[in-house]
Amino acid sequence: MTGEPLVRAEAVTKNFGHVRALRGVDLEVYRGEVVCLIGPSGSGKSTFLRCVNHLEKVDSGRLTVDGELVGYRRARGKLYELRENEICRRRANIGMVFQNFNLFPHLTVLENLIEAPIQVRREPKAEAVERARSLLERVGLSDKERSHPAQLSGGQQQRVAIARALAMRPALMLFDEPTSALDPELVGEVLEVMRGLASDGMTMMVVTHEMGFARESADRVVFMADGVVVESGPPDELLRAPKHERTRAFLSKVLA
Repeated sequence: MTGEPLVRAEAVTKNFGHVRALRGVDLEVYRGEVVCLIGPSGSGKSTFLRCVNHLEKVDSGRLTVDGELVGYRRARGKLYELRENEICRRRANIGMVFQNFNLFPHLTVLENLIEAPIQVRREPKAEAVERARSLLERVGLSDKERSHPAQLSGGQQQRVAIARALAMRPALMLFDEPTSALDPELVGEVLEVMRGLASDGMTMMVVTHEMGFARESADRVVFMADGVVVESGPPDELLRAPKHERTRAFLSKVLA
């Protein structure tokens, strides 16, 4: 990959009390790249993704998105946490899709999509509605704009969540195990939407256990364990011939 990375993590650490969730993560993600983070539960994958969006504060190290420090500014040689409104402004350029959808239950599907563009980006309502309807068509849910989340299947709710994130026109999309809460028969419809985004050149960081998606759609697979990046590489290389024993042990179980 060429040019400056969109995401750059340097020796990032994060502790929860006495638990060291991240022990010095170094990682770069370039524009247009799809990076899948894999590894055992508790390896720090989701924590790292949340740090990229400043949903978790890093304890040490340096983390930038599009050249800007995540959640902080530097002045007179010191770091100061940004005010909440400034954090929200920067976070608007990062879309995030969670395991459990996190849709507003009292709003319709269309209202879920237009809320943030109108309130955060101050877009005219007509413009936000037009874009929302285009995104619902893209994820195959044009006929559900007046439905409430409780009236949708899990797969449909997750596709709405993806459309809602895209409504903010993000430069980066984060997916935190987006299919883990779905019944097996609903996984495919969500992965199909994600494959489309990857084909369109969206920069994506995806925490996943879906090895088929990683093999088909990722430019790079990153294996994490015990709060560090153990190794990374193109999916064909890492999934077929990992260099580290820890990676081989993990893949022998999940690919069996």
